Amino acid sequence: MKTKIGILGSGVVAQVLGTGFLKHGYEVMMGTRNASKLAEWQASNNGKVGSFSEAAAFGDIVVLAVKGTMAQSALQMSGKETLAGKIIIDTTNPIADAAPVNGVLQYYTSLAESQMERLQSAFPEAKFVKALNSVGNNFMINPDFGGIKPTMFICGNDAEAKSQVTKILDQFGWETEDMGAVEAARAIEPLCILWCIPGFIRNEWGHAFKLLKK
Repeated sequence: MKTKIGILGSGVVAQVLGTGFLKHGYEVMMGTRNASKLAEWQASNNGKVGSFSEAAAFGDIVVLAVKGTMAQSALQMSGKETLAGKIIIDTTNPIADAAPVNGVLQYYTSLAESQMERLQSAFPEAKFVKALNSVGNNFMINPDFGGIKPTMFICGNDAEAKSQVTKILDQFGWETEDMGAVEAARAIEPLCILWCIPGFIRNEWGHAFKLLKK
């Protein structure tokens, strides 16, 4: 039986991930407030489109792929009871509605509290796993770096949830580094800031992180 994925979002990241999950044999439903945004995606993919609540109910695993400022409201529209007990892959970053400063994105969180901590606190019965937040959408699915697997850093409070997300990341061509509990998102979320700096200051976007071990 195919694992069902409910994706909350209709932007580029959500669409890339939706296509990627379909490519790897999952069933997918995209959740959105405006189905017209996904008309072209649906026409070229064998996926389903519904509301946030419908996608959340559909998915055995839910992927949160909306703008950071919309993350909590998207989950609220999905329904706290619907999300209870489900794995939520949190790809979001707390990017403020402000211009970068010398290529450095501004966040509305601090190093004392991450976005994912706020979400986990608001939805305590869900199993959040931070992943896929520290690379551009062009490299999320089976990136080609000359045979070298890039590293995706993850964290979350539930070991089995992280194990399942690791299996997905393996299919997607990543090596995974589990950095521990939800508080580690304080370090993982700012990796997006670091990843974006070369892009903003030199228009270089073709990179990913790699953790070297001795």
